[in-house]
Amino acid sequence: MKMRHALVATAVALSLAVTACGNDSGEEESDGGSGEATGGPLTLSGQNFTEMQIMAAMYEQLLTDAGYDVTTKLVATRDVYISQLESGEVDVVPEYLSGIADQLNVLQNGANAEPVTTNDPQESLQALQPLADEAGITMLEPAEATDQNAFAVTQDYAEENDLTTLSDLGALGEPITLAAAPDCEGRPDCEAGLTGVYGIDIEEILPLGFGSPQTIDSVVSGESQLGLVATTQADLEESGLVILEDDQGIQPAQNLIPAVNTDFLNDHPDVAEVLNELAAVLTTEDLADLNGRVSIDREKPEDVAADYLSEQGLT
Repeated sequence: MKMRHALVATAVALSLAVTACGNDSGEEESDGGSGEATGGPLTLSGQNFTEMQIMAAMYEQLLTDAGYDVTTKLVATRDVYISQLESGEVDVVPEYLSGIADQLNVLQNGANAEPVTTNDPQESLQALQPLADEAGITMLEPAEATDQNAFAVTQDYAEENDLTTLSDLGALGEPITLAAAPDCEGRPDCEAGLTGVYGIDIEEILPLGFGSPQTIDSVVSGESQLGLVATTQADLEESGLVILEDDQGIQPAQNLIPAVNTDFLNDHPDVAEVLNELAAVLTTEDLADLNGRVSIDREKPEDVAADYLSEQGLT
C-alpha cells in the first residue's frame, strides 16, 4: 500500500557544493565559490517520539556535515514548536505533509476549518503551499516515505478471506470488531471512513490504542479482526499482521517533508540541497526498518541515523 507519487516542491541544484566540516579559521563555510554564506548556528526541532528522533538525528548529522552548529530541541507536540518555526526561533523541522497542513489551516482559518488535504501527496502539497507562505515557512521536497494510519488483520485472516484491500473487507459483509485509538469513532480516517466509504460493518470499537501492544495482541488473539496501526510500524510482520490497502484513500498523505523558516532559508539556501538529498532516497520501507532498529532492537536513534546516511552515500 505504499505510495509511489513523483513529488516536486522546489527547484533544487543537482549537486551539493558544501564542505563537510568547519574550517580552521572560525569563519563561516563558503558554498564552493558561489558567494552565498553557509554554516553558523541552526536550531532544529520536532516531536519527541521514535520516528522523529531518527529523522531529527539524520537532519542534525547532515546539517553538521554541511558546516552548521546544530542545536536540537525535541518537544511533545507540534503546537509547541510551530509558532517558533514561524518566528524564526526554530529554523528547521522534520514534518508530515498533511499534519503540518492541517495544523496551519486551523491556526489561520479557525478550529472548524474544513481539511484541505487528501490522500494525494501532490494535491496536499499544493493546498499546503499558501498556508506555509502565510506562516513564513518553506516546504522542501517530500520524501516517498509516508507514515499514515492504516488497518491491519492477521495474515491467516487475510488469506482465508482473500483480502488485500479495505474494499475487500467491506465486500466480505461480516461484522468487524476494531481495536483502535479511543477517538476513532466518527473520524473520517477511522470508523466513519471505514463504514461510510468502505461499507465495513464495525460492530464494536475496542479503545486499545493506536498501534499499541494491546491493539496488536487483540488482533492476533482474534478478539478483534481489525487493528489501527501505522504504515511504518516495525512490529507488524513479526506479529503475523498485514496491512490492508487503503484503496479508496481515506487517509491523508503524510509524507515526510522538511519545513524551514523562510527567512533562514533565504540566508542559507544550501539547507534545501542538503535535506532534499535525503528526501530523494527515503522510503516507507526504510523508515519502518529504522523504527524497528530503535523500538525493537534498542539501538540509539543517532547510530541508526548515521548508518543509514552512510549506506545512502549522504555522509
